Amino acid sequence: MNYTFCAKTDPGLIRRNNEDAVLFDESCSLAVLADGMGGYNAGEVASGMATTSITAELTRCLSGSAPLSHRDDICRALAASVATANRAILQAATDNPVYSGMGTTLVAAIFQRDHLFLTHLGDSRCYRLRGEVLTQITKDHSMRQEQVDAGLISREHAAAARGGNLLTRALGVETEVLIEVRTFQVVAGDFYLMCSDGLTDMVDDASMACLMVQEKNIVKLASALINLANAKGGRDNIAVVLIHAKDAPDEPGKLSRLLVS
Repeated sequence: MNYTFCAKTDPGLIRRNNEDAVLFDESCSLAVLADGMGGYNAGEVASGMATTSITAELTRCLSGSAPLSHRDDICRALAASVATANRAILQAATDNPVYSGMGTTLVAAIFQRDHLFLTHLGDSRCYRLRGEVLTQITKDHSMRQEQVDAGLISREHAAAARGGNLLTRALGVETEVLIEVRTFQVVAGDFYLMCSDGLTDMVDDASMACLMVQEKNIVKLASALINLANAKGGRDNIAVVLIHAKDAPDEPGKLSRLLVS
């Protein structure tokens, strides 16, 4: 499987600073997105630390002379990189009072062969478009999601709500954070969208699906998603990472080796 990546962020129309951060390493097929929170630009610090730390640690694990290949090892490495980033953000907040209270949401993904290894914290999300069906494959760690799960509000009511979505899990907020890594089978042709709530609070799933079905160029698609969020108000920073899975071409000489073996 071959993976193509594209990432874009935008401050939106209301906020001057951008507390969203994205990083990807196409050579290792990994991507990290974070939406920071905290005053005095501390949100930018938290999200930047998260994306930089996790990407650097995972790149070391997935490249070099003995890259990780076993599924359990990849899951452990992903969880460990998140735990390391959590400790680093907490320590930075302790050392510098200006950063007190900072934290960040997170979505981190590793694509290996035909599998996706995914972890997330908070209300930043990952979606999968397979054919013409868009599926949210993460569940928000938020009070609003807990209300939906408890049957107190409908999914439609939750999707229409704006603001006030208190997070129940985030990076850099507590000493210990519950980290769950899930694996998904990848099919050639899949599109994956990682995004901050600056997109999902402005654009409903049906509109995102419509754009993703119509526009297959991921660079143009990333811009189109951000432009739509801004057209609908752009009340928050917007971050998107798009990943397209395609069949890998046959290795040169592979057919001939099969024929003579």
